[in-house]
Amino acid sequence: STMSRQLIVTADDLGRDLAVNVAVEEAHRNGILTAASLMVGGAAAEDAVARARRLPSLAVGLHLALVDAEPVLQPDRIPDLVDSDGRLRSGLVGAGFTWFLRPSARRQLRMEIEAQFQAFVATGLALDHVNGHHHMHVHPTVSRLVIEIGRQHGLRAVRLPVESADVLRQVDPGSAGAGPSTQVMRPWAAQLRRRVRQAGLISTDHLFGLAWSGRMSEGRWLDLLPHLPEGVSEIYCHPSAATGEPGPAEAELAALTSRRVRSEIERRGIRLTSFGKLVGEAGS
Repeated sequence: STMSRQLIVTADDLGRDLAVNVAVEEAHRNGILTAASLMVGGAAAEDAVARARRLPSLAVGLHLALVDAEPVLQPDRIPDLVDSDGRLRSGLVGAGFTWFLRPSARRQLRMEIEAQFQAFVATGLALDHVNGHHHMHVHPTVSRLVIEIGRQHGLRAVRLPVESADVLRQVDPGSAGAGPSTQVMRPWAAQLRRRVRQAGLISTDHLFGLAWSGRMSEGRWLDLLPHLPEGVSEIYCHPSAATGEPGPAEAELAALTSRRVRSEIERRGIRLTSFGKLVGEAGS
């Protein structure tokens, strides 16, 4: 029925470190997490892949990291993309301008994106979706490459990082349109939506987690779920297991395994799903 509400619950940064991997496994086994996005160049990527193989019901996608992360290629092959320490540049705006302005940067970008897709394929995991670290896959230069290269590697679904301002206003009047980055991203996200449709890829109707990035606590979930729109939504978060003093990331893990959150989802008849299941249903 058109009245149904479906929900993909995704954890980003799988493979970044052990604490994230532990949280993802816990949130999937004992909570509502349906999907995770793997940083193939992350310090704990190998451990993440081993866990994902033990969790065949966890949908795993590629968390494409082009800024503020470790590259997959040797830094000397992608000099325009890295800082002096060999890490992918942390300045998002500077990186974005470089990609627009320099043909050499675009060539290197293509190489690094290809290397990350190939590294994912090499894990043997099914590629459920792709999204970008800091949402940089909405950058027009990147989105074109992601779709072109992704399709050669079996890509079927892409995250659209744009939130419903109406729903945000209902849930939390203070946060609507939160942050200048959201405003910059809107036209880019609209372009990405068109490109995704033209390429025959799927994306969700709605996305949540942008305005409250890093703060998807139990309270947030319980505020948001009653307002979840019809159609397919993705809620993404960044859970981590406590290694010292519990902080926001540990609160995000607690929310994903919260009995109250689960019973609210059940009470409202919201069906948990993944991109892979949606693709399967569309094809059947």
